[in-house]
Amino acid sequence: MIIPDNETAIDMIYSEAVSATVAKVIRDSGNEPLTVGVHGDWGAGKSSVLLMLEDAFSEDDRTSVVRFNGWLFQGLEDAKTVIIETIVEQLLRDRAFTTKLKDASKKLLKRVDLMKVASKAGGLALTGLTGIPSPDMLGGLMEQGKKLLAGGEELTVGDMTGYVKDVTDCLNDPEAETLPAHIHAFREEFEELLAAADIDRLVVVVDDLDRCLPATAIETLEAIRLFLFVPGAAFVIAADEGMIEYAVRSHFPDLPLSSGPSTYARNYLEKLIQVPFRLPPLGYVETKIYLTLLVAGSSLDTGSAPFDTLLDLGREALRRPWDGNGLSRGVIEERLGAVSAELENALILADQLALPLAEGAQGNPRQIKRFLNTLNLRLAIADARGIGDDVNPAVLAKLMLAERFKADFFERLEAEAAVSGSSITVATLEQTLRKDDEEPEKSKKPATAKGRAQTERLPEDDLLASEWVRRWALVAPALANEDLRPYLFVSRDRKALFTAGSNLALKEDWIEKLCGSTLGARAAAVEIAKLTPGEIEQIFDVVAARIRAATDLKKRPGGIEGLAELCKISANLQTPTVRLLADLPSGQLGPWAATGWDKIFTGAEAKREFAKLKEGWAKLDENKPLQLAAGGGRLGRGKEKG
Repeated sequence: MIIPDNETAIDMIYSEAVSATVAKVIRDSGNEPLTVGVHGDWGAGKSSVLLMLEDAFSEDDRTSVVRFNGWLFQGLEDAKTVIIETIVEQLLRDRAFTTKLKDASKKLLKRVDLMKVASKAGGLALTGLTGIPSPDMLGGLMEQGKKLLAGGEELTVGDMTGYVKDVTDCLNDPEAETLPAHIHAFREEFEELLAAADIDRLVVVVDDLDRCLPATAIETLEAIRLFLFVPGAAFVIAADEGMIEYAVRSHFPDLPLSSGPSTYARNYLEKLIQVPFRLPPLGYVETKIYLTLLVAGSSLDTGSAPFDTLLDLGREALRRPWDGNGLSRGVIEERLGAVSAELENALILADQLALPLAEGAQGNPRQIKRFLNTLNLRLAIADARGIGDDVNPAVLAKLMLAERFKADFFERLEAEAAVSGSSITVATLEQTLRKDDEEPEKSKKPATAKGRAQTERLPEDDLLASEWVRRWALVAPALANEDLRPYLFVSRDRKALFTAGSNLALKEDWIEKLCGSTLGARAAAVEIAKLTPGEIEQIFDVVAARIRAATDLKKRPGGIEGLAELCKISANLQTPTVRLLADLPSGQLGPWAATGWDKIFTGAEAKREFAKLKEGWAKLDENKPLQLAAGGGRLGRGKEKG
């Protein structure tokens, strides 16, 4: 089941604490004008906080809440006038329609129409000098003129000329309102509208402002501060601070970089927003509870008694997340009785995914939802293809974690498993970490120089150096004995792994020959040369991974002869082979690494990189055999003999 990514009043991350606090700030401020910012990254839950805030005032008949989304109107209307019209229209719908309210709204909307004229006809200032409107200006004013003139019937050019002359005469009239007077008059008329609506508080929630173009975002904010910031009005603005600061810098490109400890963009934002709230990312326990509720909610009716009980338990745990481990099975059984299969699945999945998602998705609720939706979609594809029984959701989820958050590691795993179904990298990694867990005391003892030389090169040492990969490998279930091909098959939206005409069993046989004798490698290379470049690279990756996993590099590991043959049939693999040699721990390499490559590396780049690599090996005093094979150490030995 796909989880909708919409704002919701069902609070699974305790956003209600933020919305309740914002509501309290608004109530405690009395009649004072107020701007509140709800900040957070995209997907942090800002829109849901606004929805909960609306619910908080739903029973208060002395407060009117207006929702405004500037993104809906971007490019269609002037941002300043749209937000004002939205407020007026909402008040007319919400409050008793009295003559006083109707008159106040008509008066204010007429002034809004004049603002539209000014914004759509920048040529007014020029035509005011001549009294003759330009054709472009007439086109921009036609619709506004219809609203101001009687009935809105079709107008002639003569009508519009007269209309523009009246407007420009007004602008040229020394007794006409100046711009400051117009703004003050507008604010007074807006206050009159709020009084006519007979409300104590107007709360305007502004959403998706950080999705708007810079000009639209700034126009909306300035409309709030210049025209609408009057007693009785409160504005709650949900936006990513970084995007608003970017809008300020884009709209005012000539601003200096900074003023004192803060940037001008930050100072501008702080001037517009008096009380900022920031939604924090979810931590480990919060992510675990959120995952449990999301997965359970996708299988249980969100309006059912069991789900409501589960939601209450989640909220209780979220109040003090540092005190526990989230929704424990024991507490759930105590309140709900037997745990259903759906809820059991939710608990297992949450336990498996919480830590990697809390770190990888940086605690972002939308990213967590997207991960679960991708998982559910791939499981649905497996069912539709008739291979649902071959796909364990826990295994698929673990592979998706690597795919999403450690792409280079996943690509290696993918290349290996696409051929044989298993990954030697993962198997070696799991085995090594299991040994580490079994011998904790031994690992704590200080290592001697000899001991360090023996243990420094662990299988896949470059991957074991990544703490994320180590934790991922320990996440249940283990994958060493799993056939991963069904999982890669339903996950192949990124690229084709199983190409037409490819024979997996045959490829596996070729890989074994490449990792065996010289004659076997040559025979396999003859057949591999018939494959596409992409398929050859796949085979190269698998062989390279086996070499990286070798534990004894003093002698030539299986696969080196195979790489040499692959370099002969595909020159593009020569430089990657040099870099593979460079990645191997030089202190544990035998002389084989420096010899026999002169006829293999024919490309200019590969020759240059290998020559540089040999220069480094030639200076490697701690590995004399490799140093000598690379051409170093001879001069020093001659002096000693002399």
